[in-house]
Amino acid sequence: MEIKLHPSVKIISIIVAIIVIFLMYLRFISTSGFIVKEYKVVNKNIGEYHGLKIVHFSDIHYKSTIDNEDLEKIVQKINYINPDIVVFTGDIFDQEIKYNDNDVKVLTNIFKSINASYKKYAISGDNDNKENYKKIIGNSDFIDLNESYDLIYDKNKSPILITGNKDKINELDENTNQAYSILLIHEPDKFDNTNSFDLVLAGHSLNGQIKIPFIGGIIKMDGAIKYYDEHYKLGKTDLYISGGLGTSKVNLRYFNKPSINFYRITKK
Repeated sequence: MEIKLHPSVKIISIIVAIIVIFLMYLRFISTSGFIVKEYKVVNKNIGEYHGLKIVHFSDIHYKSTIDNEDLEKIVQKINYINPDIVVFTGDIFDQEIKYNDNDVKVLTNIFKSINASYKKYAISGDNDNKENYKKIIGNSDFIDLNESYDLIYDKNKSPILITGNKDKINELDENTNQAYSILLIHEPDKFDNTNSFDLVLAGHSLNGQIKIPFIGGIIKMDGAIKYYDEHYKLGKTDLYISGGLGTSKVNLRYFNKPSINFYRITKK
């Protein structure tokens, strides 16, 4: 006996199938792999460090949509770029996922295998377990800048200042004349002084995670409501926000592949 479906049932079935396929795409295709976003940042203050290469990665949210194999490929790409400085702006972990000692060991080895001509720096994110974060960063040759700053010297050149705490610059010797200044923050909305730094690098927002053409990112997080897109020019300061590598809240991406940022700092 032939079964005939009402036309409305066929239409609903097609719509459901399209929705399911679309969600599968957002979950498994859009979240896989990664891209390198390359930016030329022009600032005369870079002076003798003209051509400085910085790689910026952020928001791994390990085991959300990213695993060991993914991270190993990312490390290979970073090392291929051969950056002068590598920075990480928070959220190795995700609050919704449970981690064990082996996870910490694996992540430590991955972070340790990243190379930089000068140094590697990190700050923590709002999802990071402080104890595990410190184990990974402390044992992988990264410098933790949460409550500190560093000066990068190259021969007789003026130093580059880099910090994860904008208040720490008050501790600088008044005779220190830095060539270029960099601030690392996790939540971009916390940047409120456009005259203190040449370059600010942030994470947290995932650039909206799900992007709609002509509209932009639609998932806004506390701490990244005002600033969430890729780049803002604020006075003399360039604010760049990483699109991140994992996912947060929902394991979906759209028009927003996982990414790392690569900056070439030039004086012209």
